[in-house]
Amino acid sequence: MKILFWVTTGFLFLMQGLMPIFTYKMPDSQAAMAHLGYPVYFGLMLALFKLAGGLALIVPQVPRRIKEWAYAGFGLDFIAAIYSMIAVDGMVATSFFPIIAFLVLTASYISYHKVYAAN
Repeated sequence: MKILFWVTTGFLFLMQGLMPIFTYKMPDSQAAMAHLGYPVYFGLMLALFKLAGGLALIVPQVPRRIKEWAYAGFGLDFIAAIYSMIAVDGMVATSFFPIIAFLVLTASYISYHKVYAAN
């Protein structure tokens, strides 16, 4: 269970915590945000929140309550991404990426509680 927690949480940290902070200014990222109808400044704000959330999940010393908020924030982010993509483009192949991310988040959350339930 500990391996599942670290694999899923590490994946979330890399893909949702670090990657957005390095890619939010790239033309493709800005075009994707514009395509979904979001303002330009939203990309940086979202990237900063994702970095904070990713750090909260990956750093063991972060209090449980903060981790719960990070899980909730990522959950809302993925649900909003699913809705936005389907509302704009319909159910296309790219709509499945936030669904997969939500499933990885769910696995991380469940394994987190199983591993750290005794603490």
